[in-house]
Amino acid sequence: MNQTIRLTMAQAIIRFLKNQYVERDGAKQQFFAGCWGIFGHGNIAGIGQALQENPDFRYYLVHNEQNAVHIAASFAKMSNRLRAFACTSSIGPGATNMLTGAAVATINRLPVLLLPGDIFARRNVAPVLQQLESAWSQDISVNDCFKPVSRYWDRIQRADQIITALPEAMRVLTSPADTGAVTLALPQDVQTEAYAYPAALFEKRVWHIPRQRPDAHALQRAAEWIRASTKPMIVAGGGVKYSDATDALKNFIEQFGIPVGETHAGKGALPYNHPFSLGALGVTGTRGANLNARDTDLVIGIGTRYSDFTTASKTIFQNPNVKFININVAEFDAHKHSALALVGDARVTLEELRLEIGDWRTDAEYQTRVKQLNQEWDAEVSRLYGLEHGPPISQGEVIGAINSAAGERDVILNAAGSAPGDIHKLWRSRDPRSYQMEYGYSTMGFEIPGGIGAKLADPSREIFVVVGDGSYLMAPQEIVTCVREKIKLNIILIDNHGFQSIGGLSQALGSEGFGTHYKYRGASGAYDGDTLPIDFAANAQSLGAHVIQARDLPSLQDALEESKRETRTTVIVVETDREERVPGYEAWWDVPIAEVSEMDAVRAAREQYEIAKQKERFYL
Repeated sequence: MNQTIRLTMAQAIIRFLKNQYVERDGAKQQFFAGCWGIFGHGNIAGIGQALQENPDFRYYLVHNEQNAVHIAASFAKMSNRLRAFACTSSIGPGATNMLTGAAVATINRLPVLLLPGDIFARRNVAPVLQQLESAWSQDISVNDCFKPVSRYWDRIQRADQIITALPEAMRVLTSPADTGAVTLALPQDVQTEAYAYPAALFEKRVWHIPRQRPDAHALQRAAEWIRASTKPMIVAGGGVKYSDATDALKNFIEQFGIPVGETHAGKGALPYNHPFSLGALGVTGTRGANLNARDTDLVIGIGTRYSDFTTASKTIFQNPNVKFININVAEFDAHKHSALALVGDARVTLEELRLEIGDWRTDAEYQTRVKQLNQEWDAEVSRLYGLEHGPPISQGEVIGAINSAAGERDVILNAAGSAPGDIHKLWRSRDPRSYQMEYGYSTMGFEIPGGIGAKLADPSREIFVVVGDGSYLMAPQEIVTCVREKIKLNIILIDNHGFQSIGGLSQALGSEGFGTHYKYRGASGAYDGDTLPIDFAANAQSLGAHVIQARDLPSLQDALEESKRETRTTVIVVETDREERVPGYEAWWDVPIAEVSEMDAVRAAREQYEIAKQKERFYL
C-alpha cells in the first residue's frame, strides 16, 4: 500500500524543494539554498505559511521582487549553475516585478524557480484585487506574461498537479542546455488546499548532471578542419566555465598553439597573462583579439551563443573563407553560423577532440604574432590604469585601482552602462570566477542584488560591485538587505552625472548626448541646466552602509583598502569624467541611425553607418 502525506499544495512544494540534490563528477550538493520574496495576499497564507513551518529552508526578505530574481540568477551563475534559489511573490505587481529578472535568467541560461501567486482557480469571487480581466477568456492572468521569458511555465489549477509539475520543473532547472527561469503560477486558493500526496514525492532525489559527448563522425571532421587551418581562433563563452573546462581549454591551446578571445560570459577562461590569451572579443574587445578575428580562417566557438557584441554585428570575422566549429551542449547554439556542430559538454569534447587532432600545431610565426598582441594589450591596459587624468579621474583608472586592490580570487561584478565594456577590456582576470558580468540582458539595477547573490554563493571572496549613478538610482534599496543579512559587499559607485554609456552612443550617432545628463531642465526646455545636487554618499549612508567619498586616485586606493577591512557593506562614491572614455578597438556595433534628419551631425553619422554596415555578413 502506497504511503501518503496530507499537506497543503504550498507545504508540499517546499518539502519537495528541500529534498532536491544535484551531482556532477561525483560531487553531490543540495540544489536549493532557500527562497527570496515579498509576501502579499496572493502568497502569504500559502507559500508564506509553508516557509514559516520549514525554517531549515531559509526565507530571505527582499525589497523589490525584481531584485530577488537578480540575486537568484547571480547566485546560480557564481555556483556554476549547480545551485539555485526559489523566488516568491503575490499576484499582481509583485509578480510582474519579477518579469525583468525572469528575462535575465533565461537569456543568460541561469536556473531560477519563480513561484508567483495567481488569481483564484475557483473563480467565484472574481475579479479579485489586482486581477487582470479579459473579455475573451477567464483562464488568463498577468502571470501569462512570464511565458516568453520562461524555459518552463505551468499554472497549477489543482493541488495534485504539482506531482507531475515539480519533476518537470527540476528537469529544466538542472538541464545544461535548457535551463533558465521556471515559472509555476500558483492560484492563491489552491496554495492552501490539502491533498494526500504520495510520500515518494518527498524522498531525496539526486539529479545527475551529464557530460554529453559529441558525435564521433562530427569529431573526426572537426579534427580535419583544424589540421587544415592556418589561423584558427577560439571564442570562449560561458560554457567553458559552466562545464569546468578551463583546464581542458588551457591544455588544448598549449598543445596546438591556438589563441583565445573571450566573450563577457567567458572572460576568465584563461588568465589574462597567458601568452595565447587575446582577452575580450568583439565590440568591447581588445585590439589584438579583434585584429586576429578579422583574419582567422577557422573559428572554434566553445559555449557561446554569438551575441552581436561578440561578433561586432556580424562584421568581425572578415576572412572570406572562414569556417565555424561550435562546441555547445545546446544544439540550437551549436549550429549557429552554419557551423560544424559538436553537440556536447565543453570539457569532454575538448579532451576527445585533442586526442583526435593528434600531432599538429599552428606555425611558429602565427604563435609569435599572438604573443606579441598579448603583450601589446597588456601595455595598453597599464597605460589606461595609469592615465593620471583629472580629477575627476577616468573610469579606466577606477578599474585599475580595483584590480590592484582585489585578490586573485576576488570578484568584480557589473551589468550595465559604460562599465561593462571598459571592464571587459581592462580587467586582468586571474581566476575563472573573478569576473561576473550580466551582459546577456545588461540590466540596470542588477549590480547590488547581483553582488548579494555572488557573495552568498562564495562568502570567502571579496565582491567588488561597480555601479554607475544611473543604475544605482534604480535599485539602491538592497543595501538594506546587505545590512540586515550581514552580507559584506564593496560597492564602487561611479558618479558621472547621468548615463555615460548611452550618452557616448548618442554622441556617436550625432544626437549630442540628448536626455542622458543629470541636469536641471533649462530655459530651452532641454536638460541643459546646472548639474543636479545628488548626494549619493548621504543616500547610501541612510540605508545603513559604511560610506567613503573618494576625490582622486590616491583617495580611491585608500578607500578600497579601508573597504576590504570593513565587516559591513561599504559604498565608495567616486566622481569620474564622463568624457574620458576607454577607446574602441577595431570593432563596430550596429545601432541604426535616422535615415533623414535636419541635424548635420546625424546625417554625417548616417553616411558612416551605411559604409560600416556593408561589412555585415551571412555565414552560410
